[in-house]
Amino acid sequence: MMQRVYSFSFVWLLGISLWLAGCTPETQLPQEQVLQGSTMGTTYSVKFFSDLPVDQQRLQQQMEQELELINDLMSTYRPTSELMRFNQQQTTEPFTLSEQTAKVIAEAIRIGLQTDGVLDITVGPLVEKWGFGANGRITERPAPEALNALQDFVGLDKISLSQQHLTKKDSRVALDLSTIAKGYGVDRLAEILVANHVTDYLVDIGGEMRVSGSKPGREWRVAIEKPVAGQRALQRVLRPGNMAVATSGDYRNYFEQDGVRYSHLIDPRTAEPIAHRTVSSTVIHPSSMTADGYATALHIMSAEEALQFANQHQLAALIIVKTDEGFTEWVSDAFKPYLVDEER
Repeated sequence: MMQRVYSFSFVWLLGISLWLAGCTPETQLPQEQVLQGSTMGTTYSVKFFSDLPVDQQRLQQQMEQELELINDLMSTYRPTSELMRFNQQQTTEPFTLSEQTAKVIAEAIRIGLQTDGVLDITVGPLVEKWGFGANGRITERPAPEALNALQDFVGLDKISLSQQHLTKKDSRVALDLSTIAKGYGVDRLAEILVANHVTDYLVDIGGEMRVSGSKPGREWRVAIEKPVAGQRALQRVLRPGNMAVATSGDYRNYFEQDGVRYSHLIDPRTAEPIAHRTVSSTVIHPSSMTADGYATALHIMSAEEALQFANQHQLAALIIVKTDEGFTEWVSDAFKPYLVDEER
């Protein structure tokens, strides 16, 4: 399992549709085909349409083999995964990565540097110390001195990547790719579909999505879930086009102590869970991997900081903040074209 077991879907496919003029009779339209399964501590779903015959069993086998490979490479829950072998390496000698893992780490580092370290894949030790990793939950916050000790080997300056060679400057450095690897999995399933001549699809792994083409005579639409624990309600409807949609939310994965709520999202700048009132962040981008990383980074930032960053980098982002009266939306300029007019 790659993503923490407390992974939930914050975005889902809508049953509503926009009928286009001049479509052929429904009896002649290709039927929706669905492939589903479990992966990365959550579920995956692939919905697609094709005018050509598709061997579903063979296609699903290809997808599940790819997802198994990604877990074998990047999971922190598999002790023998490539990532865990790097984490367990007790030297600072270069470690040779697979092309896939190197690609994901390179993008995580790029986003991390662009966000001034807000997205930091070296926070693995902090995630474990706060009880949100493979070692299981805690009920009391860690002692400040324990967190301070961990910060000595947390930070992007503690690793360097040269092509497929990854080096840690301290043998205690440990990486966690759960903020970006699920999105990479979505991208890989999309690539498998295209290789099988399928161009009208929606891929979903635990709420991270990538959409292409359309339904017969209809466009794909997805909904952003209202960030309320214990219920499923619609917050916003999107028309993503040929894009990926990733959402980071923390309202279901936390623990409480003495009335204080500790989120699973750790701010590497403080070594503490985020303390502001942002409850979900959604990003639309051509790459699900990139959208996944940005969604996490924007959620860790304050809403003001996140919106400023999104507008500065022309990033399509929707930030939802809890207020005493309900929820407030912060929408970047690049996100607005994807919003469905509620009056239509």
